Amino acid sequence: MILLWLILVPFIGGLLSLPARRWRDYAPRWLALAALAVDAVLVLTLFADTGAAPKTDWLAQVDWAWIPRFGIRFHLALDGLSLLLVGLTVFLGFAAVLCSWTEIRERQGFFHFNLLWTLAGVIGVFLALDLFLFFFFWEVMLIPMYLLIGIWGHENRAYAAMKFFIFTQVSGLLMLIAILALVFLHYQTTRSLSFDYFELLEADLYPGAARWIMLGFFVAFTVKLPAIPFHTWLPDAHTQAPTGGSVLLAGVLLKTGAYGLLRFVIPLFPGAAQDFAPVAMTLGAVSILYAAKLAFAQTDIKRLIAYTSISHMGFVLLGVFAGNAQALQGAVMTMLAHGVSAAALFMVAGALQERLHTRDMDKMGGLWTLAPRIGAITLFFSVAALGMPGLGNFVGEFLVLLGSFRVDTAITAFAAIGLILAPVYALYVMQRAFHGPASPCEVRDFGIREMGMMLCLIAATAWMGLHPQSMLAYTDARVNGLTRTLAQRGP
Repeated sequence: MILLWLILVPFIGGLLSLPARRWRDYAPRWLALAALAVDAVLVLTLFADTGAAPKTDWLAQVDWAWIPRFGIRFHLALDGLSLLLVGLTVFLGFAAVLCSWTEIRERQGFFHFNLLWTLAGVIGVFLALDLFLFFFFWEVMLIPMYLLIGIWGHENRAYAAMKFFIFTQVSGLLMLIAILALVFLHYQTTRSLSFDYFELLEADLYPGAARWIMLGFFVAFTVKLPAIPFHTWLPDAHTQAPTGGSVLLAGVLLKTGAYGLLRFVIPLFPGAAQDFAPVAMTLGAVSILYAAKLAFAQTDIKRLIAYTSISHMGFVLLGVFAGNAQALQGAVMTMLAHGVSAAALFMVAGALQERLHTRDMDKMGGLWTLAPRIGAITLFFSVAALGMPGLGNFVGEFLVLLGSFRVDTAITAFAAIGLILAPVYALYVMQRAFHGPASPCEVRDFGIREMGMMLCLIAATAWMGLHPQSMLAYTDARVNGLTRTLAQRGP
């Protein structure tokens, strides 16, 4: 039941947030924090029950009949990978609420309703093991995010929200077609109608059918990742979204695409995935370099950070399709570390926009002397994002390159150039925004609430860099299972 409550608590908290402003202006914020606090207790309970490392693949399950006529079940399950990603989701949920504390002044109840329902949908995606239920949660998380961008976004929010919705809905429809095709072909051979993950793992597919169905899942997940050439929605969505929306988008929604590749594409279609691996790894390397180049060309600080997210998520795509244990562990670590560092950078960008009423770095300058705490925080997370040893991003990207080097030396060498470009755009941000002639206006530095938030994110980034095994131990069983599946080279 604890898995069900992980989803229900933010759903209920969102519903309670809607009328809460009638009591007090600040009530929706505190209700959202309370809901997240309950979820945090549930997550910590799961970590405590699991211990330092999971002893079994699946740590908890809920499996009830839902629509038996069509073989649809309410099947939730948690393994080490899901546990880490659910923990990341709840952690960044707190950050999204706290960074919106003073930014959101209108329709606060509806804002926190959408924020909590987005989180509930994401948690559902990480837990669902019935493919119909997975698709249901996949759609649930998109609509509230569309509203967050469309209502509380910035000057071009309507365009950005619609672009986000079209990309994600079209790719989601493609995934639904792929799910139905997989279920139908499984039914043709077994006469058993089922959307259950474990049953579909045994599906006996012709190689040609497996290849086309795998591509349906692949496109849906790489649109969300995103990877070149499916990336164009992300810079607009990030630029126009409110700060809390950007935190959720960079920190957890992008990770649902990577999670889908690890949970569904590789296990369900190991043979087709191996055949497609050279193409996918090439797309990952191209994403790393092309997005890094575009990041350097930006003057809008949020748009620049958005392109860096595309670049870093290219390492995840590269690691997933390299397919060995080192690369897969690196992909998971990159997901976690990037979630924290990108969320922190978007929070900094949102704080600067709230204070300066601009995102244009050409109109900034000299901020280090005016707001030294903001400058120091930005420097730390810029250094983290470029892969400084001792921080979580370095561990993830190093393991990805180490694992992929064993598979394709040329693609890995090409992708490694991204490690050279990352310091360029990181130093570009620091030079343009925080050095040079100081602005004549006063800029309020981070206060207690903001510094407390940032110190928690710093601690998480440093912990992942200094004690990576504490994270990797939770995914050992899942990664070993994936490598065995690929070694057997299923249909």
